[in-house]
Amino acid sequence: MSEPRLRAKELDAADGLAAQRAEFLLDEGGGGSGGEAVYLDGNSLGALPAAVPGRLEDVVRRQWGELRIRSWTEEGWWTAPERIGDRIAPLVGAAAGQIVVGDSTSVNVFKAVVGAVRLARSADTAAGAAGPARDEIMVDATTFPTDGYIAESAARMTGCTLRPVPPSGIPDALGDRTAAVLLNHVDYRTGRLHDLPALTAAVHAAGAYVVWDLCHSAGALPVGLDEHGVDLAVGCTYKYLNGGPGAPAYLYVRAELQDRFDSPLPGWNSHAEPFGMRPEYAPAPGALRGRVGTPDILSMLALEAALDVWDGGVTIEAVRAKSLALTDFFLECVEAYVPEGRVECLTPGPHGERGSQIALRCPDAGDVMKRLIERGVVGDFRHPDVLRFGFTPLYVGFADVERAARVLAEVLAEVLAEPGT
Repeated sequence: MSEPRLRAKELDAADGLAAQRAEFLLDEGGGGSGGEAVYLDGNSLGALPAAVPGRLEDVVRRQWGELRIRSWTEEGWWTAPERIGDRIAPLVGAAAGQIVVGDSTSVNVFKAVVGAVRLARSADTAAGAAGPARDEIMVDATTFPTDGYIAESAARMTGCTLRPVPPSGIPDALGDRTAAVLLNHVDYRTGRLHDLPALTAAVHAAGAYVVWDLCHSAGALPVGLDEHGVDLAVGCTYKYLNGGPGAPAYLYVRAELQDRFDSPLPGWNSHAEPFGMRPEYAPAPGALRGRVGTPDILSMLALEAALDVWDGGVTIEAVRAKSLALTDFFLECVEAYVPEGRVECLTPGPHGERGSQIALRCPDAGDVMKRLIERGVVGDFRHPDVLRFGFTPLYVGFADVERAARVLAEVLAEVLAEPGT
């Protein structure tokens, strides 16, 4: 047995989170001709937690099928958005009462960015500021495209100018016209982890409000929303939180800002008296004002069941420690198996700058990923030349990592040996 395989066996034997793998339904025999499947795409869609199918069957057959409308009260459907939000809160470093679950990430980005602009302007008005009006929204220039699209629409709606800036340039670019800044905690392409505490402090020093997109960090690493005074945050739940395809996203509004948070999407679910059916809108107290319409109960309760994997003492700190160990080991295996110069790692080496994924650049990346998937090593491809591998510590082991790197080397050798390559 080779050195990396022996090392993987030792690391798996010492893994304090190894038992969590049994909490998921994994296709252990789906690895094609190469053996067991290795799922390294949890940064796109998390694996299925074992508790979800049975829970959903109960929701459909008993709660919907038998209790029907009574389930809104008797089974707690109505309070699901805030109840599930409170379960997510510890995973992102937030106290209860600040997160509401519902809608998509894109919709929540829109609520948060417009809300941030309104917060900035209302704060200036309350303080009697005599300077120029805050009419600029700053956005991470490397952001996931949808965040950019939403920010541009929010700028039109609020009469702001949109200014794309790389995260490293944000502190120097901020000014007295900046109202809101939208940033990604982890870069979706490269896996770079941005400095949330320092960037949040810089935005606040300029009198602006910050919105953090946590899609690639929630459930993979500590965030510290309350500790670092983040104003607003959004995130999806179908990646490292394993909520399922299209699972509802969430919106965080810091407690001190909730009475001033003015959502651009007021709906009957966020009304102070939702069943009063009044023509005038009056926002509900607290994070509830982030709700809009009727919750998508089936997806919502699938997510609630998925969050059971975090019960029983699993901590985000332990998950982060294993994530770093997995990504370190993957890079060691790639170095051991893949000839020098065949791939380029785009993910930063320092732990403080790395999320829970590794991005490798190589020629013919699309074809390489297709062949990897055929052999049961599932990652994903990002145009034009990036292989992405996501490491979900709750169900990925070190033997998985070793096999992924070994199969990658085999595929790269095949591609290189083909005529015309």
